[in-house]
Amino acid sequence: MKNEIIGYVGSGEFTEEDAKKLTGINLAFGELHNDGTVTCNGCKEKVEMIPQIRKWNPNLRIVLSMVQPERDAFTICCATEEMREKAAAALAEAAVKYDLDGIDLDWEYPCVPSNNSAVSPDDKHNFTLFCKAIRRHLDAIGGKKYYLTIAAGADLYYVNCVEIPQLMECLDYINIMTYDLKCGFHALAGHHTSLFSKPADVFMNSCAQALELFVKYGAPADRILMGAAFYSRKWENLKDNENHGLLELCPNGGGYGPDYDILVKDYINKNGYVEYWDDEAKAPWLFNGSTFLSYDDPRSLKEKAAFVKEKGYGGIFYWEHKCDSTRTLLDTLYQEMNQQ
Repeated sequence: MKNEIIGYVGSGEFTEEDAKKLTGINLAFGELHNDGTVTCNGCKEKVEMIPQIRKWNPNLRIVLSMVQPERDAFTICCATEEMREKAAAALAEAAVKYDLDGIDLDWEYPCVPSNNSAVSPDDKHNFTLFCKAIRRHLDAIGGKKYYLTIAAGADLYYVNCVEIPQLMECLDYINIMTYDLKCGFHALAGHHTSLFSKPADVFMNSCAQALELFVKYGAPADRILMGAAFYSRKWENLKDNENHGLLELCPNGGGYGPDYDILVKDYINKNGYVEYWDDEAKAPWLFNGSTFLSYDDPRSLKEKAAFVKEKGYGGIFYWEHKCDSTRTLLDTLYQEMNQQ
């Protein structure tokens, strides 16, 4: 894989121009239930658009991204051979029924209960067995290549809770969620999707650090994608110090901030917010004296694209398409990833 641009597409407008600038879309979301059945209630509108999207760009890869509506669905579907086979068959049937190019599993996260998931230590190996079962059922369809991918957490906890080398035997690529690197778990205001780490950050992480970690644990560089954020994270009730809120302790964790198009309209150098650039992290932020906002912008995406191409990674994906109605961020990725 090379110079991929993949967008998570849920609600909101999706146009012919969008389709022609992307190499793939992940429809967000289908649902994997704890009885092994599959539904597409969360992305029904976009599933119905697939014939039109195919006309706009026949080469666009359309993948259905799966989540669990019940908190234990992935663990249950992975736990036994019977359930693995049932769920894998249902996913392959969905690929045919909806004219998809593949399946993406967005399990957040195997073995990790922090997102209110009901998990098991056995998830680690069972997830590998589940992916192998899905791979086998997709390959049995025939007629064309079907893709199997996952969305992965971007830190040490994730690579310790899955079997990366074994997963890569059946996965086509991994979308590493290099956003929310600072989030509700962190009462430290900082960059949530910065390219590089800051040595002064006690919760040091970054896009580059995460991708290097996956390579160290056995993932080929050209089969992993870096995540970009079309939305912001915010920390409130900070003091106005010499760092303009950066790396300042906050009374609470970081919540979700405005989407990028709203940042442009109402926040970036407006209404008391001043934009700053961290040349060490290659990331922007906003501060108004008490509220800190972290996000991606065209400048940070240019840095990410250059890094991905230089290091030979598979490409960039983003969450989420509807967050930038200006199309500024997608246009930036398209221009930079296709620049020779």
